[in-house]
Amino acid sequence: MLISTAYAQEITADITAETAAMPEAPSATSAFMWNMGLILVLVAMFYILLIKPQQKRFQQHKAMMDGLKMGDKVSTAGGLVGKISKLISDTEVEVDLGDTKVTALRHTLSDILDDKKDKK
Repeated sequence: MLISTAYAQEITADITAETAAMPEAPSATSAFMWNMGLILVLVAMFYILLIKPQQKRFQQHKAMMDGLKMGDKVSTAGGLVGKISKLISDTEVEVDLGDTKVTALRHTLSDILDDKKDKK
């Protein structure tokens, strides 16, 4: 034989002593609950840090778009600044850029500029 019985018994005794010192493995239910708890924490963090602030920005932008009126000074997403000269429809406005009037989609208007803030 390649291994003696005395040496085999010694190895077996060492293995049983090592396994007796090891802590007991968690049950499948316990491991599953820990994993689900961690997933729920990650989902909550995603919601709090990413989804909720984005929804708040969308609501503010929608409120701004609903409150547009003629004469408001606005800036577009492309960086053009002008005054609203005509509300064409629910999706379009006419913006007077000085010498030129352009039709812009409402959702491309990024901000309503306040003349009082600009003068300071």
